[in-house]
Amino acid sequence: MHDFDDPSFVDAFDELPLWSAGFGLLLLEHVPLLEGSVALDVGCGTGFPLLELAQRLGPGSAVHGLDPWHAALRRAERKRRQAGVAHAALRVGDAARMPFRTHAFDLVVSNLGLNNFSDPRAALAECRRVLRPGGVLALTTNLVGHMHELYDVFAEVVEERTRLDAHIQHRATIESLHALLGQSGFTVTHVVEDAFVMRYANAAALFRHDFIRYGFLPAWEEVVPREKFAEVERRLASPLTLTIPRAYVQAT
Repeated sequence: MHDFDDPSFVDAFDELPLWSAGFGLLLLEHVPLLEGSVALDVGCGTGFPLLELAQRLGPGSAVHGLDPWHAALRRAERKRRQAGVAHAALRVGDAARMPFRTHAFDLVVSNLGLNNFSDPRAALAECRRVLRPGGVLALTTNLVGHMHELYDVFAEVVEERTRLDAHIQHRATIESLHALLGQSGFTVTHVVEDAFVMRYANAAALFRHDFIRYGFLPAWEEVVPREKFAEVERRLASPLTLTIPRAYVQAT
């Protein structure tokens, strides 16, 4: 049995932000789980879904995680050891310049990575290079229209819409994903598109949520003047429900 008071156990048992979990669970629901797979999680961060994928594939597999964030990988390594996932390994590296040989993997996954790659085309070219012929690429991403309840109110209070519109529209659509993957040499074979919701008592709770503060608020403050946020809070409904459209895309 685990010693729940052991600091190493507590350190490893961190609560994953629900934003990442919502997409990662969609990936785990649909990704191929073939015994003996050699897999890569690009942008594995602190170890999700890397360690969960490794355990679901079983000890006959080999699962690698890649991320440029040293501190996140150190935490992932502590969790890997705590969970005893001996067939998972972690590497520091850039998705656009992967430190792996050509045709090394049967499966490459990335949970929300496409949203955050500095050069998505270069990252996808590297994914294609490291995949074996017939290998599978499995991605999750949020889509245009996410949090529209909030962005509709932002649009009401912002006088200059150019930067706000660019911020909203830079996200993917199913059509743009097909085009991007096709231009990168992939053929899309399976798409699952759905949505989940994030609920808050009010806008004040949303803006003070820790994940929102470091994951979204800095970008929002670049396109909406900070003095407008009080008006945004006033106009948003209470309780507040935000819709998050998402997609799982599988390609070969």
